[in-house]
Amino acid sequence: MRIKAGIVGGAGYTGGELLRILVNHPNVDISFVHSNSNAVNYIYDVHTDLIGDTDLKFTSDLSQDIDVLFLCVGHGDAKKFLEANPVDDRIKIIDLSQDFRLGKTAAIASKNFVYGLPELNRDKIRSAQNIANPGCFATCLQLAMLPLAKAGLLNKEVHISATTGSTGAGQSLSATSHFSWRNNNLSVYKAFGHQHLKEIGESIKQLQPAFESDINFIPYRGDFTRGIMASVYTECDLSQEDLESLYEEYYAGHEFTHVSKKNIDLKQVVNTNKCLVHVEKHGNKVMILSIIDNLLKGASGQAVQNMNLMFGLDERAGLRLKAQAF
Repeated sequence: MRIKAGIVGGAGYTGGELLRILVNHPNVDISFVHSNSNAVNYIYDVHTDLIGDTDLKFTSDLSQDIDVLFLCVGHGDAKKFLEANPVDDRIKIIDLSQDFRLGKTAAIASKNFVYGLPELNRDKIRSAQNIANPGCFATCLQLAMLPLAKAGLLNKEVHISATTGSTGAGQSLSATSHFSWRNNNLSVYKAFGHQHLKEIGESIKQLQPAFESDINFIPYRGDFTRGIMASVYTECDLSQEDLESLYEEYYAGHEFTHVSKKNIDLKQVVNTNKCLVHVEKHGNKVMILSIIDNLLKGASGQAVQNMNLMFGLDERAGLRLKAQAF
């Protein structure tokens, strides 16, 4: 099977990661990479590591002669793009922005979007025409909590601290993304009010409809480039052994999420599409550690994982990526 793919917003971080995967995907031909600001420039003029891998140029033109369209644009821009550029109903759309993730925003015109977290909605994704790719924090945190929600065990407040790399802020410069500010530094932002909490809440209620407890989320800006590490804790009566069994059973058959009995660290997942989770019982509390690469499992890698499911391919196609140990 050959899949013709188009990419809108190919000059940013998620667009670059998507290109790095798709140029080596065994079933994909990239038809066009859209960027108004970089039109006629070679892809490798922007993503310089891709020199020798592709001779494609960015274009300001759009084509309907594709099978799937990836939207790697900013939040709010995906909806505007689809309103201004109608896409044929036969073309599958995978949107990496937050525009269609929530139930009340998951449709535009005749297009309905399925929330694209495979560990939650694999069967729906297989039959979906359009996918709303989850947020990076949302992916990491949900994968820490879904087994508990499935078992109806999220009955107390949930406390979360999570640190993300600088690429989570996108490519545009800001006061908190400059190297001289971010390096050797750590800071809190959007405490208790991060936008990903809304999609997390919808997913938890999908598995545990009676869930009404607070999710107390403190996000941190880390002084590294990529990756997210989250620690989640709540009260739970299960033993260590039962918790490990619960998580292993939930993620059995999920190709990219793995339960580790040993403590985990971020280098195990950076440059991969994996999520690793580690569970520890402390008194009457359970602590779950969860780690992902924010640009891969948290964005472009998961988008390709969703594409593979939508087209009936091996879920791992193009995604057998390896972390660097050092």
